[in-house]
Amino acid sequence: MDRPLPNRVVRVPAGRPGAACVYPASALCDTERAPPALTGAGRVWFNGAALFLSTGGPVHVARRPMIAGNWKMNKGTAREASELAGAVAGLAADFTADVDVVVCPPYPALHATAEALQGSAVALGAQDCYWKSAGAYTGQVSPEMLVDSGVTYVVLGHSERRGRFGVPEPDFTEGVLKHFGETDHTVNLKATAAIAAGLKPIICVGETLAEREADQTDGIVAAQVEGALDGISAGSMASVVFAYEPVWAIGTGRTCSPDEADRVCGVIRKAIEDQYNDDIAGSVRILYGGSMKPDNAADLLVQPHIDGGLIGGASLKPADFAGIFGAAAAAQAAGAQAGAAVE
Repeated sequence: MDRPLPNRVVRVPAGRPGAACVYPASALCDTERAPPALTGAGRVWFNGAALFLSTGGPVHVARRPMIAGNWKMNKGTAREASELAGAVAGLAADFTADVDVVVCPPYPALHATAEALQGSAVALGAQDCYWKSAGAYTGQVSPEMLVDSGVTYVVLGHSERRGRFGVPEPDFTEGVLKHFGETDHTVNLKATAAIAAGLKPIICVGETLAEREADQTDGIVAAQVEGALDGISAGSMASVVFAYEPVWAIGTGRTCSPDEADRVCGVIRKAIEDQYNDDIAGSVRILYGGSMKPDNAADLLVQPHIDGGLIGGASLKPADFAGIFGAAAAAQAAGAQAGAAVE
């Protein structure tokens, strides 16, 4: 583990499954993955994303918040990326003890971003990958190439990669949209390859306006989760993060309320539970990817199923991005205070 946990009060945010407890150093068992069954009062496991607490009864889980910045096709030169990453690293220094902060620049800027992040706790991510290690695949980038570039996380199945735009640009005809072409099956191939290479996928799911108006939200989202996870072992789930993108609310003038965002994130968690079990579902982090900004972040981040944000435009502005991961830290602290039980 990065930081020692013994003899601390472990606080679980109010409204999330769990209860706070104080535990001794002997209770700590640091593993890469949570064991399939957690037994023994006072035992603690940490899988890098969630802390598992066993009090002799039900297992309790405290998920660590994550704020990931998706720069999309912006800040792609070495100079631009270095400046932005350096600014983010400096602002994040006071928060990364409590929040995982990630930046995902375009491919050409990975090296410059990695250099700018050296010495900080901000992680490097990429915006996509292919599912083959090498071969005659012009224009593709393999998971192994990303690992060699210092990448830890990779965004997969983003709505824009799927050709699912809230408001497509005027020249985005059906023929153009087919260019993007991501499917649940290709997301699954990429996620499987990414995990095998040692990357942590951030898998995006979400429904369009037409699907929402047809009352298909839950079915579409659950099917995307199921398709993305096909064949992925329970032991690999410690590496997986999900992000909910309400495509219908992106650029359409419509808004997704915090309650509805949380409800759909709960649908994602239930789909994971149906595919694995409650413990795994409770440990997987689910981000909200629907235009989170400093002025709405607090209301979203206190929701029980929302563990952070996948941030687009606001991640390009260091002060705005810092406002969001600052809100994540504050929400975590507020939940901890409300749910704490001090021995």
